[in-house]
Amino acid sequence: MTTAASARLIGELTSPEVTERLRATSVLCLPIGSIEQHGPHLPLNTDAVLAEGVTRAIVAKWGETHDLWQLPAISISLAREHEWAPGTLSLSVAGMTAHLHDLGRTIAKSLPARNLMIVNGHGGNRGILEALALDLRADCGLNVCVFHPASFADTAADSAAPEIHGGKNETSMMLAVAPHLVRTGKIASLKMPADAATVRTTILQRGVTWPWTSDEKGLSDHGVIGDPAAATADFGRQIVARAVDAAGAVLKQLLQRQHG
Repeated sequence: MTTAASARLIGELTSPEVTERLRATSVLCLPIGSIEQHGPHLPLNTDAVLAEGVTRAIVAKWGETHDLWQLPAISISLAREHEWAPGTLSLSVAGMTAHLHDLGRTIAKSLPARNLMIVNGHGGNRGILEALALDLRADCGLNVCVFHPASFADTAADSAAPEIHGGKNETSMMLAVAPHLVRTGKIASLKMPADAATVRTTILQRGVTWPWTSDEKGLSDHGVIGDPAAATADFGRQIVARAVDAAGAVLKQLLQRQHG
């Protein structure tokens, strides 16, 4: 049986064990996902499943080396671009800000650890988490970084279908982490985005930001922006492994920043 000590889950510790086992140099790992549409073949909780799965793998590999502890996941975050679809649950910018501020406050008050790695499973959170990381440091005294596992996927700019949402990358990762949740029979009916150039200029262009949604014509098919037909479990395992390996250097840098 896996014990709380070996699993390194904060929620499975007793209150006295928190002060016995955690130190100021311990690192808290917080998975943040989302509940949002991922087309007809992936579940609403795809981002939450992947954030937790990658975090669990990071803690398993680096937990003893860097004294990592996994916090309970945040499953509902900022997904306004998918609110057109049934089942999508999204906080507002104000709600997300208040939630993370309160979480930072209670971490600083109740846990000895002063290092926080946020493992972000939803691309739509990137901007707000970059801003909130500054608040968590300045207002809560936390030494923080935001880690984006999806950045270690196949994001070649010249690919036929830019991989944005529910395509090759996410579907591959789900086939690796939670294959029982993938509706593989629904993939064949999906089409590539009608206009790959529109996807690039609307979503990927670095010089301008557009408030796009995943139901816009020319951007997606049934909310999918990418090519899930190209997904494989092996590729998903490669993405996860690259992210977990890269986390080692990130954690080392995080701890170095705590000391200076």
